[in-house]
Amino acid sequence: MANKPNIPKGTRDFSPLEMAKRNYIFNTIKEVYALYGFRQIETPAMESLQTLMGKYGEEGDKLLFKVLNSGDFLNKVSDEELQQRNPLHLAARLCEKGLRYDLTVPFARYVVMHRDELQLPFKRYQIQPVWRADRPQKGRYREFYQCDADVVGSDSLLNEVELMQIIDTVFTRFGVRVQIKINNRKILTGIAEVIGEADKIVDITVAIDKLDKIGLEAVNAELAEDGISQEAIEKLQPIISLSGTNDEKLDTIAQVLASSEIGMKGVEETRFILDTLKTANLNNEMQLDLTLARGLNYYTGAIFEVKALDVQIGSITGGGRYDNLTGIFGMPGLSGVGISFGADRIFDVLNTLDLYPQEAVHGTQLLFINFGDRETAYCLPIANEMRKAGIRTEVYPDKSKMKKQMSYANAMNIPFVALAGDNEIQEGKITLKNMLTGDQQLVTPAEMINIICPQ
Repeated sequence: MANKPNIPKGTRDFSPLEMAKRNYIFNTIKEVYALYGFRQIETPAMESLQTLMGKYGEEGDKLLFKVLNSGDFLNKVSDEELQQRNPLHLAARLCEKGLRYDLTVPFARYVVMHRDELQLPFKRYQIQPVWRADRPQKGRYREFYQCDADVVGSDSLLNEVELMQIIDTVFTRFGVRVQIKINNRKILTGIAEVIGEADKIVDITVAIDKLDKIGLEAVNAELAEDGISQEAIEKLQPIISLSGTNDEKLDTIAQVLASSEIGMKGVEETRFILDTLKTANLNNEMQLDLTLARGLNYYTGAIFEVKALDVQIGSITGGGRYDNLTGIFGMPGLSGVGISFGADRIFDVLNTLDLYPQEAVHGTQLLFINFGDRETAYCLPIANEMRKAGIRTEVYPDKSKMKKQMSYANAMNIPFVALAGDNEIQEGKITLKNMLTGDQQLVTPAEMINIICPQ
């Protein structure tokens, strides 16, 4: 008996309906990116392993999918190396390529390789799958899509302002109410300075970034475990518990950070972004959140995260400013800022709230019933007219029983069915049936177009 086929854990098949929904998400994001002057690129699914290794930390290196070299991949490996069973060492010997872990490192590699062709500032977007050898669980997959947009080669904070407008526009189009959280890594660095733990900035940001997930007590315990003094932890409490309007929080934190030059720079940058956005008439709330840290340590300025207000789910968009994207490839000093929409989580949010437009998820709009060769010959040119008018049209391929063809239309959620027998052919018309109401009428092809797609 043949083995039942399966797919790797952490990957998924998508049905036609699911693909229609996903394409609605991707197309909406693409359209908004294009509105703001971003241009699309793509990079290979595989990158050289030396491009990927060492860019995500030790844990990230373990989560890279490595691709075995072609041919006799063991010929360069000694028996002694095999017996040592060192996975990272063997991977370096057996594999020259890996599947991309994210879109940021491939983008950095792209910028360095094509720097002579690029006009700076360079505004790119990229919507492609990435792979991580993580433990699959609900909401976490080994293969998933990222929808990134970045501007490199410009230090202007107007780029941050535009990205917030893009986020607001995308979620307004989706009909999803969100809260856009903003902070600045310079503010966090300043906080670490004023509490006397400047060298522990990474530990502090990693811990307070978990505040929403594990609560204040657990965060404080983690800070203590990381060697942060009790005095510093106590100084941190009122800062991460700040409340009030954005302006009130900024005023308070400016007083706290008055002695920190870098901290005050972060306050100044954040104030500019929030003040400029006041004139942009955003539909969604901007909130200064001093506990927002973002896990990736390459962020150096503004950082962003988006939460859905009507669905319990993690961050659905994130990003920030970085000063040295391309430094890892020997081209230092190129500043950039970017965001990434979490397509898979947005998919779950739109499903939960049932916010997909009917026209986005419906396939065929019109089905021609097949009564035989003569009738089909009459219907085919009319079907072509319908397609030229933009109506998604099928002609049932087989001369089957009427009940079977109508059942097909129902199963496929096709809203209109066209029938042509002897009477219709003699009059040069079509009987059009509305599958939702059951009404049917004898119409010309032009009338049929107007009924299915009213102007």
